[in-house]
Amino acid sequence: MILEEHLETTVKAHNQQLHRRVDLLLRTGKLLVESLADTNRVVRNMKRTAAYLGIPEEKLHIYVSFTMLMVNVSDGDYSFTKFQRIDGHGVNMSAISEVSKLSWRAIEEDYSLDRYEEELEKIRTKKRNYSPWMVAVGAGFACGGFCIQFGCDWMAFLYASIAAIVGMRVRAKCNESGLNHYMGIAITAFVATLLAWASTLLPSEWTDTPWHPLLACALFIVPGVPLINFVDDMLDNYIQVGIVRAMNTLLMVSAMAFGIAFAVKLCHIEDFFPTISMVPHHSYWEYALAAGISAIGFSMIFNVQRRLLWVVALGGIIAVCTRNFVNLGPSTDNIGLDMGLVIGSFSGSVLVSLIAVKAVHWFHVPNHVLTIPSVIPMIPGVLMYRMLFGLINMNVTDIDKVTTLMKAIECGVNSGLVIMCISVGVAIPNIFGRKYIASSKNKRLAEVLNERKARGKFVEW
Repeated sequence: MILEEHLETTVKAHNQQLHRRVDLLLRTGKLLVESLADTNRVVRNMKRTAAYLGIPEEKLHIYVSFTMLMVNVSDGDYSFTKFQRIDGHGVNMSAISEVSKLSWRAIEEDYSLDRYEEELEKIRTKKRNYSPWMVAVGAGFACGGFCIQFGCDWMAFLYASIAAIVGMRVRAKCNESGLNHYMGIAITAFVATLLAWASTLLPSEWTDTPWHPLLACALFIVPGVPLINFVDDMLDNYIQVGIVRAMNTLLMVSAMAFGIAFAVKLCHIEDFFPTISMVPHHSYWEYALAAGISAIGFSMIFNVQRRLLWVVALGGIIAVCTRNFVNLGPSTDNIGLDMGLVIGSFSGSVLVSLIAVKAVHWFHVPNHVLTIPSVIPMIPGVLMYRMLFGLINMNVTDIDKVTTLMKAIECGVNSGLVIMCISVGVAIPNIFGRKYIASSKNKRLAEVLNERKARGKFVEW
């Protein structure tokens, strides 16, 4: 009888410990998913955390979706399953980086469960690196940088920045009020576009490019991280999560387009693209400066660590200057290879991505922390707006309708190709180096675990 009671107490204590360890594992994964880490990174970090927790990989089964996590630990004698709901999503590059470091540090320094939980909670509750107003200003200047990329002068840069700053604060207030996410995006795009249109009523002698701010004022809404994660997930064979990310991206872009279209109709904004020169006329240093500004602005939105702002700015400069050199050429009276925007954008993103393969070891952060903010300045905003305005302004003669529709479709296809090439370019190291990267990290993990076992600190469950 005493033996049975002792056995029952032992089994109960074992189950409680396992329950706590799985709970910590799920909370780690939840923080990564909510911070918009790609699925491969979520699974990889959870497996490393499980190794620290003493849960053998052969007994561990992880299921990741956009709104739910599931972990099952099972062998021939028992099976334990626990679910974790995902409450929301918001890009937080600092959290992704810190969780990765925590999982390694916990193994190397023999963290207790209490200490690991305490450190994880610190990451979850840590204040963002930038205040809401700093993020708004960063987003504003990022859109101003886009405006320069599209060919505006520096006064129009200021107009676009002010419209975007106000728009970003409106979006923050919408999120704080609990308003529907997509409705908040539509309202934000509407307000930013309205303010950009209002800037065209200012004295014409102040700027030679009064309409350009309309092209850039709402681009801080473009879901660059979900889009790149969608491509990553599809290439990594996480098809279901990738499809959900794609649908979320489509809904965000649709909400943004609705807000812009409503402002365009309300203000009776005519199609101003025929009056805008699409031939780049700025010097390379101006494009480089604008790219650096945009990269820093998006880094602030994505909560990248402050120490990395100059690194990301340099990445943005490399990406955009490479894109321009490959894209432009004699046909536009520029120096370059004249190979077109699609190949140029792909080349810029690939180069930054390959540099980041080495840079992650210098700065000790995940690859995407450096690459995604660097390539965002290459988003083809002009083509996206050409498509949108083409669809809005089809209320003309039947012949013109066909021409307008065909031009809109052409711009839409080209912008889609550019965005896809940027996403694939960012994923290139993972596509071709996944096996090498995974084997290298697995080897390091095995070495660290063996050292931990030698210290007598490793208990397998």
